[in-house]
Amino acid sequence: MKQFILKSGPDSENLIKLEGSDYHYLVNVRRLAVGEFFPALLHGGEEVVIQVVSIDHGVLTGKCTLSAPQTGSSSEVLPQIILFQALPKGDKMDLIVRQAAEGGIAAIVPFVSEFSVGRTGGQKFSRWERIIKEARQQCGSKTATSLNPPVSMNELFEYWKSLNGEPLGLLFHHLPRQGLEHESLHGYLISNPKVIVPVIGPEGGFSEREVILFLENGFRSFTIGDTVLRTETAALYCAAAIRILLLERDSWELKQTKKGNVRSA
Repeated sequence: MKQFILKSGPDSENLIKLEGSDYHYLVNVRRLAVGEFFPALLHGGEEVVIQVVSIDHGVLTGKCTLSAPQTGSSSEVLPQIILFQALPKGDKMDLIVRQAAEGGIAAIVPFVSEFSVGRTGGQKFSRWERIIKEARQQCGSKTATSLNPPVSMNELFEYWKSLNGEPLGLLFHHLPRQGLEHESLHGYLISNPKVIVPVIGPEGGFSEREVILFLENGFRSFTIGDTVLRTETAALYCAAAIRILLLERDSWELKQTKKGNVRSA
């Protein structure tokens, strides 16, 4: 366990009481005993260390202390990535949600497209929320990945229009659009967007009508050529590609500047 995510903060004496599923995980699965310590993350993102004070009648009581900042840790804030994911069939969404949380995705917005087969109810939504928490605790992601209830296509565009900061919408499509064949993911990210919204289709992809709708609403099309990925692979592929380019932005911006200086010399 890289970190334990707390549902609520400590009281005025910096004590926190954990019960139910949290108690079961810490006491019966992790086998924590009185006097031991474990790392945790408060709702606001603050890192704390909790010492187990008592374990009694299904309640674990812990003492919270602020965690010392890690030496050499990066304070750079990357743009938010919000994943628009068309509902796939079966349990594929479980994997998509887990990988998105591990990959530092800020928000996941499932939606129903024309070729969506999967549907969801309250039980599945609760399971996805639990998967996010488990994934963040295992990998140590500090990004508080949120999960939006599944929406229709019209509701999805309303959500898109409500986003602030001129977000960059990226329609991942396996077929290049006319006139956009030479656009690249690297080229889109040069504009330094504050929010990036990749859109992934279901198993059958997007219909032509849906592609037109996304483009008319300001999304940009990009593709990886003639490779057709599974929807659960495409979500991870796109998120990873975006994250890597963002993490290495200082490197490629420096090289671009050097090349520009050479041309102007």
